[in-house]
Amino acid sequence: MQPVIKVNDNREKTCITENVMKLSPLRNSSSATTIEELIAEQLSHFNLDSSSEFGRTIAQVAQRIYECQGGVDDLWRITQQGIHKLEHKDRIALFNAKKFLSFQLAKVLDTLQNPFRKCYQSLNYSNATLSAKSAYSMFDNVAAIFSATPVITRTATYTYACAEWIADAFEGKELMLEIYSRLLNPTSIALANHIVDLEAGSYAQDYLAWNFNSGMAAIDATLSHVLGYKDVLIINRNIYGGAHQLIYDWYAKPSNLNIAVESFDGETEDNFLSCWHRVKEKYSDRLFGSNGKNKNTYLYLESPCNPHGYVLDVPAICKAAHQNGLRVILDATVGTPFLQNPLIQEDEMERPDFLIHSYTKDLSGNGTVIAGCVIGRNKNMFIPKGEPGWDQTMFWNVYYVKGAFLTADAAFAVMEGMRTLEMRMLNKCINTQILARFLDSHPMIQVNCNILSDHYNSALRQKLMFLGLPAPLFTIDMSELSKTVFQRLFDSLEPHFSHMISLGQTNTIISCPGLTTHSELSEQEQQQAQIYPKTIRFAVGNENPKDLITHFIEVSKLAVDEEIPGFSNDFLTEQEIDNLIKQTYSGIHSRYIEASLN
Repeated sequence: MQPVIKVNDNREKTCITENVMKLSPLRNSSSATTIEELIAEQLSHFNLDSSSEFGRTIAQVAQRIYECQGGVDDLWRITQQGIHKLEHKDRIALFNAKKFLSFQLAKVLDTLQNPFRKCYQSLNYSNATLSAKSAYSMFDNVAAIFSATPVITRTATYTYACAEWIADAFEGKELMLEIYSRLLNPTSIALANHIVDLEAGSYAQDYLAWNFNSGMAAIDATLSHVLGYKDVLIINRNIYGGAHQLIYDWYAKPSNLNIAVESFDGETEDNFLSCWHRVKEKYSDRLFGSNGKNKNTYLYLESPCNPHGYVLDVPAICKAAHQNGLRVILDATVGTPFLQNPLIQEDEMERPDFLIHSYTKDLSGNGTVIAGCVIGRNKNMFIPKGEPGWDQTMFWNVYYVKGAFLTADAAFAVMEGMRTLEMRMLNKCINTQILARFLDSHPMIQVNCNILSDHYNSALRQKLMFLGLPAPLFTIDMSELSKTVFQRLFDSLEPHFSHMISLGQTNTIISCPGLTTHSELSEQEQQQAQIYPKTIRFAVGNENPKDLITHFIEVSKLAVDEEIPGFSNDFLTEQEIDNLIKQTYSGIHSRYIEASLN
């Protein structure tokens, strides 16, 4: 119920709440205290005679809309307070009741469009003006609210309501008015909300995402948001080569931010802490100076990491970093929300502060779109202008001013690809296990994949990845082959193993990281990252694994057997390969079904 106030003529007039006031065209300058006064102001603002038939009718509609807003505001409040107390069946009932309310409200708006269009037609514009203005955007878009998929809002700018509403929009206080697609776009917002739901689960209300036009743009936005001049950044050794280049060649460049960068080997909390102690000693002049302008230290992680797919103990490292006052950035691209959900750790100390994805990879899955995102806690991502801390949020500090926005078409393409994420990733992880174990059967191939039970990273994979599955990314080393034979083998692996850059597509992609994705690293840095001249990275796809294995054996006969007789005979036999495929598929699917029932 809305509060009421008694007036001298014995009629009851409804008092207005803050959210009811937001519907007024004079929301920031109104002196009204009741809905009736708001209506009188509104009619006057648009120069309508309140005693005319049009004026009286619009006043009646406006009153119901103001009252409706009060009711919807109450509904939002009690939902926030009580939804988790309801039984599941009651949540279903409430969802469908609210869904129907949406149709009712839209039907009211749809009915308004006929007299609205008639008014427009009565202005008698010439064809030249009608052609230039194009179809008026508000008339025929109501039905798009109920499109089964998010609508591609392919527009640069938007129609706004009135002067005070757009002023609020520019201060982030009226999110319904998107202003300009470089900032906000309904299709991109739908994607941002969707990735938050997938990543944060029951904590989704605490997080917000901003989409960018590439994964690298998302990384750059996050680093530029947190890093200041001569700050210190700690990274784990194995990260994407593009991120390595951005950090060392731009942020660490003396003429730019001149940050100090330190990397640590290994994947555990102890590995990080050893590096942290080294950083405190090495950069004591930056961190503990006497000038009162001490610099900050941040931690940048990638897990599962590129190119080997190894898993870091992200919860333990995050907790240790936070206990020491560091903010944590995690690139979780390779794992996707299928393999890991770093933001659902019950202990907030174990969650990264910012989580990054390149949508380009497994999230979209088909290699047809370039896109990225950053997810962070609400207070770190957006606060309306003027409120405490607003200028320290990513929206105002980076997103609003840099312009690396994601287009509506790209956002739509990502959402379409994400529909099949779970089945694609499950199949890729199965194929990874099969392919890695097949290659490991050969005595002259060194497989770097944590699916192997004796691999040092296997325990973390089992502990932190869904069902203990491996990321669909691993490497092999073939150091015993001559350079000529290695190159002949590699160059002959098309078409089953695609010669392409990137990862996360439906087809299996191979590359030599030392020559491509990690070519920015020096020879010493490559060796420290276990990347050698004869290292091949496999980004595993969704093909039939028997086809991949058969092709690799046949290429071995073609390219290697002449120099190393019998090389191709040292793989598993055909019967052993069939058994490996059947056992892997049945075993993982059984565990997957069991997990889905719990």
